[in-house]
Amino acid sequence: MTLLDSYEALVCDLDGVVYRGPAAVPHAIEALRSCGLRVLYATNNASRTPGTVAAHLTGLGLQAGPDDVVTSAQAGAHYLAEHLPAGSTVLGVGGDGIVEALTQQGLRAVPVADARSNGDHPWAAVLQGYGADLTAADLAEAAYAVQAGALWVATNTDRTLPTDRGTAPGNGTLVAAVEAAVGRPPVVVGKPHAPLYLLCADRVHHDPADLLAVGDRLDTDIAGAVETGMDSVLVLTGVDSATTLAVAPREMRPTYLLEDLRGLRTAYRPAVAGPHGWWECGEHRRRITSAGWEAEGEGASRIERLRAAVAAVHQALDGGEIDVARARSLVSEVDARQ
Repeated sequence: MTLLDSYEALVCDLDGVVYRGPAAVPHAIEALRSCGLRVLYATNNASRTPGTVAAHLTGLGLQAGPDDVVTSAQAGAHYLAEHLPAGSTVLGVGGDGIVEALTQQGLRAVPVADARSNGDHPWAAVLQGYGADLTAADLAEAAYAVQAGALWVATNTDRTLPTDRGTAPGNGTLVAAVEAAVGRPPVVVGKPHAPLYLLCADRVHHDPADLLAVGDRLDTDIAGAVETGMDSVLVLTGVDSATTLAVAPREMRPTYLLEDLRGLRTAYRPAVAGPHGWWECGEHRRRITSAGWEAEGEGASRIERLRAAVAAVHQALDGGEIDVARARSLVSEVDARQ
């Protein structure tokens, strides 16, 4: 069986999974185009509207409309609509996606760029998301509103954002600046928290357990799936690697491990425990000894070697047989091989 045979829909992250900046991740478009399941594209990046994201995906070769995109801005606006009277005035800090999401929920959104001309406006709430053009003055307006009593919701607290040029500071750095000024954290609705994934489940009218979350980040995509009750896939095309997975706590460990999205359409071979400390995956098996690895079937695929290595290390780490430093070193050795 392939992974696609066991689920009703995919909840797929974007940055680092489908694209990096304007360009597609290798093999992602072909894999998603032929997967045969409903795909929801769930992103913590709140700067763009669903329509803009859908146009980007369409330009890369996917069939996607605004209803196929679920953003953390939408999750934040949904949260505020549940906690505020209709028509409440909300300060929107971030890109166009913030204002559109608030408006669609029946709230009066005021972009932060327009806020300074309003003076001491009695804001009901602040919804803060990523915006490439945000300034220190914009963050100051958010801080003033929160200090005056506005309900503060952040779309996400990702510290980094993968781009085609490298890794850039993410919304978490901007939220941290406001938090330093106001002395308390916001309500966070994006991954790793459940609201964004729950919104995806609502959109396709399925229980979260019927959906498979796909992502490249352990601390957001995978942790969010674990909290929501979704199975998850870590793809090694973005932020995290098998080496970082080796030392991840249980609440950040995926159900499945793939090199890239092509693995969704091939028979999945999990690592299984064998006798005498061996972990087996396909034609490969390995175990940890005092001297390092003992392995057989080195001609197996790289992903089979990695699955067996990660499983062996997690068992030893959880059992107190090795420490974090050795766990990282053991999997790094396997991860470095092609």
